[in-house]
Amino acid sequence: MSPAATRFRCVHLSPLPAIDRNDGWDIVAGFAARPRTLPCRYFYDARGSALFERITDLPEYYPTRTEASILSACADELAALTGACELVELGAGSSRKTTLLIEAYLKRGLPVRFRPVDVSESALAESGQALAERYERLSIDALVGTYEQGLAALDRPHEGRRMLIFLGSTIGNLEDGETQAFLKHAAKALSVGDFFLIGFDRRKDPAIIEPAYNDTAGVTAAFNLNVLRHLNRRYGANFDLGAFVHEAPFVPELSRIEMRLRSVRAQTVRIPSLGIEARLATDEFIRTEISRKFEPETILEPAKAVGLSLVNLWSDPRAWFSVALFRRGKTKA
Repeated sequence: MSPAATRFRCVHLSPLPAIDRNDGWDIVAGFAARPRTLPCRYFYDARGSALFERITDLPEYYPTRTEASILSACADELAALTGACELVELGAGSSRKTTLLIEAYLKRGLPVRFRPVDVSESALAESGQALAERYERLSIDALVGTYEQGLAALDRPHEGRRMLIFLGSTIGNLEDGETQAFLKHAAKALSVGDFFLIGFDRRKDPAIIEPAYNDTAGVTAAFNLNVLRHLNRRYGANFDLGAFVHEAPFVPELSRIEMRLRSVRAQTVRIPSLGIEARLATDEFIRTEISRKFEPETILEPAKAVGLSLVNLWSDPRAWFSVALFRRGKTKA
């Protein structure tokens, strides 16, 4: 076994009764809703994770490179503000942006334990092994599971300081009520003095936002349709990918992008293993994801309500994107 292999560990988290009452329950709930929805976590099988990595490199997709530029500029300052701490990244994927932070801590001679959480085992394995080989002083304990499972699996109380990391404006995938519940859950994984780093996309001209989700190369369309392929394989569904088209309009009154799969004809969708048989009309859509665009106070106020106080806020020169560092106070969440 190589020295790098001893510093990388990957653990599968067992389903939690309160979260996975039975496999696929969230699909059943989504198909019962109007409009019908599919949870965005089903994007991320091995193919979906690879497609998303391609999306982040597209010229139209500004969020990844803009957030990376912010993190590159503030990483050293951030490491100085927090000191040595365990880094826990929710929805880690390839962890490319988090690598900027890891390097800043290591350059300061600070020990780093990295705990990436993601539903894609392939993404965690590939990135975790690469990081372990690249950085000799880095230990990695990857957790395969949902955000909720990852947060529940974290030891508490814990030794030393902890920083939760939630980048990519993934918080924009949550509705208002879900955001508050998530922040409350996350705050419980932190002790007084711990940190929470959140990246979020900001409100701006829709002419800038919409192309990021409707790229000319069709990669986002393939990523969106892949959720149906995933459900066909995993649950024996009968989705005909040729009977759906990708759409991602900006909805001004909700300040968000809505990723949709629109049915091009009347059809019946069946997922026998989940007891689903649904009739879709022509032009009826299934919403697969939302991506909200924020003003800073839309993040700061719910964070404050669960005992998280703002330490610093960094933005790019055009104010397209922001990264906020919060600290857990004594207020009980």
